[in-house]
This record gives sequence, structure tokens and C-alpha cells, in this order.
Amino acid sequence: MSFRSQAIYNLVEGEIFIEDDKVTYLNNQTPLSDAEIDAEVIRLRVEYDAQEYARNRKAEYPPWNEQLDKIFHDGLTKWKTEMIQPVKDKYPKP
Repeated sequence: MSFRSQAIYNLVEGEIFIEDDKVTYLNNQTPLSDAEIDAEVIRLRVEYDAQEYARNRKAEYPPWNEQLDKIFHDGLTKWKTEMIQPVKDKYPKP
């Protein structure tokens, strides 16, 4: 879903239909202005960009089966220090 479509869904309280960024308002709803939509798109992009570190971490963490195996064989402390903390250090929270 595009930022624009998500912004429209966020702003409209009733039912709508969106196809190729063309909005069909149902039940006599008042259409949103471009300024309202653009402001919500900006808010969504800022929120998305602020979570880049989390997306990077998720992509780099080992699969769960490897993590659980590490915990089983080496314990939580080694799992944290050897598998998790290096990724957190590489992609710190802003």
C-alpha cells in the first residue's frame, strides 16, 4: 500500500474504496483535500524513516532457530552478547 493510500485510510472515518490512488468515497462522505492528505503522507514518512534502525536489525538478526540453539547451548548471556548486541550496536536507536 502506498503512503498516499494509507494516509487516506487513516483520515477517513467511513468506508472508502481506493484503486490506483483514485478514491471513491461511500455514504456521501466529504472528500479530503490534497493538503490534508499530503500532511498525513509526510507524517507517515517521518514515522517510517524513524524506524529504519528496526528494519535493519530485523533483517540482520539470525533466524529464530539459530537464536534458540545458541540460547540452549550457550545460555542467554552469550546469546545477548554474541548475537543480539552486535546488531544493536551496528544499528542503534536514534
